[in-house]
Amino acid sequence: MTKPKVTSPKAASSASKTLTSAGTAPKSKTAAGSALSQAKAPAKVTSSKAASTASKVLSDARTSKDSKSAAGSALAQKPGKGKK
Repeated sequence: MTKPKVTSPKAASSASKTLTSAGTAPKSKTAAGSALSQAKAPAKVTSSKAASTASKVLSDARTSKDSKSAAGSALAQKPGKGKK
């Protein structure tokens, strides 16, 4: 069994900055909220919708470094598909 992932303090700080920034796009805020909600909760995982949004945030060249950090953290906590 693998160790559950949680958002690191650095990624949580980036997520907080993303959420409080007035000029941040809603998609970035969705990914940041997902990452921040998992900061100290290893039982929580990223939903499929939030993971899809985080993926879009990561691929957008206009996205800030803080938003990408939060999106990456959220995406890393999406459970993978098990082996068949």
